[in-house]
Amino acid sequence: MAETRYTILEHRGLVSVAGEDRRTFLQGLVTNDLGKVAPDRAVWAALLTPQGKFLHEFFVFEKDDTLYLEAEQARLDDLKTRLSRYRLRAKVQIAVVEGWEVAAAWGPGAAARVGLPETTAGAVLPLPGGEGLAFADPRMPEAPLRVIVPTEGAAGILGDLFGEPAERSAWDALRLRLGLPDGSRDIEVEKGLLLESGFEELGGVDFKKGCYIGQELTARMKYRALAKKRLLPVTVEDGHTLAAGTLLQTPEGKEAGEVRSAVAGLALALVRLEHREAALTADGVPVRVAMPDWVRLPQPKEAAGS
Repeated sequence: MAETRYTILEHRGLVSVAGEDRRTFLQGLVTNDLGKVAPDRAVWAALLTPQGKFLHEFFVFEKDDTLYLEAEQARLDDLKTRLSRYRLRAKVQIAVVEGWEVAAAWGPGAAARVGLPETTAGAVLPLPGGEGLAFADPRMPEAPLRVIVPTEGAAGILGDLFGEPAERSAWDALRLRLGLPDGSRDIEVEKGLLLESGFEELGGVDFKKGCYIGQELTARMKYRALAKKRLLPVTVEDGHTLAAGTLLQTPEGKEAGEVRSAVAGLALALVRLEHREAALTADGVPVRVAMPDWVRLPQPKEAAGS
């Protein structure tokens, strides 16, 4: 029987943006509409280069008149620095947050254990007892919950709520199966493109919000159907674990994509759409693209090319 489990995501952390201009400041920078963010709702968004290339992805939530960006721990200083470059005269304070842990929880009744509705993506609630908060992943209801708890006592709080801890590989397997990217290990910094990475279908970009950094290229890719690759789940024969960077190949030896992250028997790969139905191999092992139901692809004539 499936159990409710949790794992602490040590590779994730928090940046705070406080001050009276915090919302308008971020609104002009990130891909999603910050007007959607409220104490009871989180969103997923990204920061891009002016050329529309990926820099950071993060969840944005609000607590005590401060906006928090839950992002890659190892790159928090870079995120803070990049945001600070645009501060100018905006009345904001940007900081890397210490003393808190990011965790994921999943399994039957996980949402109910913190009072969250099972099907409301992005819903936010304080944890029972007031120590931290939890939010439903805004990308899809099937995704694990995100939970923010104090570092001191984190294991006790999470254990009381969700039971025994799981290895991070269990969380990775779930998100890979769903096709959910996790930061720069899945989306290459200063090279990856949002619409190749599922941001449109997963609600990470708002095409009605107005200007943000990198908007022009992102909008052009959407309206001209220019995406020729997609980040997609791939099943691997015999439970083999593929190394990041392993190339996918067609029977003719053509490059069909590249593995970005993987666990035993499963990977997330950037796949050339023209080869998605071919009998592919990776490192000599047969692999198959496992297309998630949520992915919307351009017509075949639009996906041709490299």
